[in-house]
Amino acid sequence: ATFSAGTLALMLYALLWEAGNLVNLPDKRIGFYNFCLWNETAGRLQCLEYEHLQMMGISLPGIVIARVCVYTCLVFSIFYPIFVAHVKCTEETEGWKVIIVILIIKTIILSGGLGIFLFQTTQWIQPSDFTGGFLALLGSQTLLLLHLLEQAGMPLRQL
Repeated sequence: ATFSAGTLALMLYALLWEAGNLVNLPDKRIGFYNFCLWNETAGRLQCLEYEHLQMMGISLPGIVIARVCVYTCLVFSIFYPIFVAHVKCTEETEGWKVIIVILIIKTIILSGGLGIFLFQTTQWIQPSDFTGGFLALLGSQTLLLLHLLEQAGMPLRQL
């Protein structure tokens, strides 16, 4: 339950509170819905439209797929505790296999979505640029992996 709650809290923070922004600095805001860079002439952040992003070599379908993957993981995380409670109450042995499959799917789509997004935007992001939203998604990924190991029966003290 701790891993699920932590994952959900971190994902809510990253995707709702931080609005999906992985970089949120005074001179740069880059996320699943924003791509803003400092404009020297205007003296402010300028948010670019999709046409400009495509001219810069950023794939619109790639960004959309990344966004869908990451936000789908959030939806799975919201409903996951309800499913776990159902399996515990009914004591269905097949249900535990489905729980592991759901954890695997969540882990894959979160890492896949984040990876696709970073691949598209790596030219404009330095590792030191990442802010809380990115760190929260990394924390979510870590908790998902630990939860998967726990559900698969591997004692975490062996790690």
